[in-house]
Amino acid sequence: MNRRKFLTVMGSAGVASALGTTVATESQASHTYPYFPESYGVLHDTTRCIGCRRCEEGCQKANHLPEPKRPFSDLSVTGTKRRTTAYEWTVVNKYQVGNVEVFRKLQCYHCQDPACASACFAKCFQKMPDGTVHYEGSQCVGCRYCMVACPFYVPGFQYDEAWDPLVQKCTFCQERTQKGLLPACVEACPMEALVFGKRSDLIKIARQRMRDNPERYVDYIYGEHDAGGTAWLTISGVPHSELGMDTHLGNRPMGELTYGALGAVPMIIGFWPVLFGGVYGVNKFKESVAKREKAKAAQAATEAALKQIEELQGAEAAAKVREALAEAQKGSACSCKHGEDA
Repeated sequence: MNRRKFLTVMGSAGVASALGTTVATESQASHTYPYFPESYGVLHDTTRCIGCRRCEEGCQKANHLPEPKRPFSDLSVTGTKRRTTAYEWTVVNKYQVGNVEVFRKLQCYHCQDPACASACFAKCFQKMPDGTVHYEGSQCVGCRYCMVACPFYVPGFQYDEAWDPLVQKCTFCQERTQKGLLPACVEACPMEALVFGKRSDLIKIARQRMRDNPERYVDYIYGEHDAGGTAWLTISGVPHSELGMDTHLGNRPMGELTYGALGAVPMIIGFWPVLFGGVYGVNKFKESVAKREKAKAAQAATEAALKQIEELQGAEAAAKVREALAEAQKGSACSCKHGEDA
């Protein structure tokens, strides 16, 4: 069973029945978070991307991220399939499709209905009206359920931070856009492979490009409906699956699959100690009863043996055996006590 199937089963069946919680289904609401029709997004046109890594550099400078191990001028790194990390919020990878080299940018998709938000019981993630999936780390407990839930494997974790590690990802340059500036990666792109604007307008732009140049584009806007829709949209001249993009996510929001399962974590944290404490208590009680029954049986056998000795050898012989048994029991008790002290 893969993780997505597990979340589906857990979210829609087990936890819901156990808690009486309402979990969204196909017949109920189509999403678990409010959609903002005026939200913003970015359209990435892979036919225009040349793999220059200027977007990576712009992101690094705007967000004060550490310098990469290999400089941005080294374009050979695009040949290695990289994922985003806590210190690399956007990466560009190269894909060889037949005789054509295609470059694709990867970053947080800022989902319309973010699975990371529905999975986070600390409520660190929030979908904002401007399209941003905002992360506030002050309440983060480092559980990393957001990383498990994300269908795009985007969030990174500060494993090298010993005292206060946080989840890190693209912020959609929210501080810049609130000032009327473009996201840093969009501003840095020399080929206009990235277009920032209202998501609804970006879909229109994408469709217009495909109509004007049908031979140049695959008739598919990745992110328009995938996983419930995303703020980052991608159009391409080759099948999106050839660019490492999962085209089997379906149109249903991933949040519906994680809300029931991972939303139950607080209950589990509180319930599990009680459950296992009860099981431990029952086991200890059973052990105590068994020990008492065993002692009774041993005492009865000893008394029967002493009675038989008394009948065969007399009361004096039985008394000596009884005295020897008492001394042996004392010695055993002292040995146990000394063993515990040691």
